[in-house]
This record gives sequence, structure tokens and C-alpha cells, in this order.
Amino acid sequence: MIGHRGAAALAPENTLAALSAAVAAGADFVEFDVGAALVLGHSERETPEQPVSFDDALAFLGSHGVGAHVDLKSVGNEEEIVAAIRRHGLTGRVVISSVSAKSLRRLEAIAPELGRAITYPQDRHGISSVAWPGVLTRAGAGALRAVMPLRVPPLLRVARANALSLHQALASRATILAAHALGAPVLVWTVNEPEQVERLAAIGADAIISDNPQMVCQVLATLNTP
Repeated sequence: MIGHRGAAALAPENTLAALSAAVAAGADFVEFDVGAALVLGHSERETPEQPVSFDDALAFLGSHGVGAHVDLKSVGNEEEIVAAIRRHGLTGRVVISSVSAKSLRRLEAIAPELGRAITYPQDRHGISSVAWPGVLTRAGAGALRAVMPLRVPPLLRVARANALSLHQALASRATILAAHALGAPVLVWTVNEPEQVERLAAIGADAIISDNPQMVCQVLATLNTP
């Protein structure tokens, strides 16, 4: 289970408070956004009032034994990102996601040991925060979901990615199986409804990314109860 932007439903996103809330909720990994200046924030306009440095976020999560899901919001700072991860000894507990195949290919070249997830589709209009079907209409999402199993191999190949970060409306058992056939786990975002947690667990999603990790943990616990 992965907390989204820390735990955006429980504390202001991309802040130490949000990271702390995700850890307290029992998240296995905590996702946060990192821009060109190596501070947490979805964009320059959406940086918290008290910016958190990438180093401080890694140090906090590392001290709690929780993994980091780093969502890159810029291209060109890959070497600095890798250097920080190595400096904190977190190579084995980090996955980096991006919509940029170029950025992921660069990461593969300089740090092939890291988890690298290609994000699809690009969340340019904030669709992760819109309840399904929302921006992705039911018909449009259904059509794209049907062809996603065919899109998975080229997406992973072009980006040299070893994981897929996928919007929940496009997640299906067939797509997850297509990714698994290539050895790639599927991380599904952004899931804030209990029924969607149940659906994604049933079709084999490897990780569920949520603004409310506490809710996800509670739902998953009921599913695992004999």
C-alpha cells in the first residue's frame, strides 16, 4: 500500500506531516512529488508553504523503515536524485515514477538497480483527484482499458521501465497479467473509494496508491480475514 503525496486526505500533501500520517497509517511505501529544485511539490505553484527537501523526505522515511515512491515532475535531475538515494542507503527501498520515457531511460543507464515505473496516462489535468469516470468518461475509459494489455509492452520497453504506474480507471486483470508476464508490478493510482480497493485487490494489483492509506489498510485487512 502506497500513501499518495504522503497522505493527502489526512494532512497537507507533500509535507512532513503528510509523510508522517502515511507512516502512522501503515503504508509500505510513501509517494511524493519532486521537482527540479529537489523539494517536494506537484509543481512550482503547488509547493508547500514550508518546503520539504528531497533529502529530508528520504531521511524521514528511511528512519522509519518505510519505502519511498518518488514521482519525478521534471527532467534533467536524475543524477542528483540517484545520488541522494544512494547517500541515504535506500536503493533497495525506492521506486521512481515518471511520465517521461527519457527520464526513465536515463535512470536505467545510471542506476539500473532502481525500480522505475512509467506513469500512464499523463496526469496533466489532475485526473487522479477526479472521481471515476470524471475526466475519463465511462465509454472512453472502457475503450482505452480494453486496449491497455497491448499498450503495456511498448510502454515498458520504450521507457526501459520495470514497473507500471496506472490510473485506476484503466486497470484490468488482463492489463495486470500483461505487465506481470514481463516481470513488471502494477501500481494503481489514485484510489480513494473502498469498493475500488476491493476491485483492484481482486484483479491482482501489486500496490494501491491512495490519499487515504488508513482506509486502504482497513479494507485490505478485512479482505485478508479468514
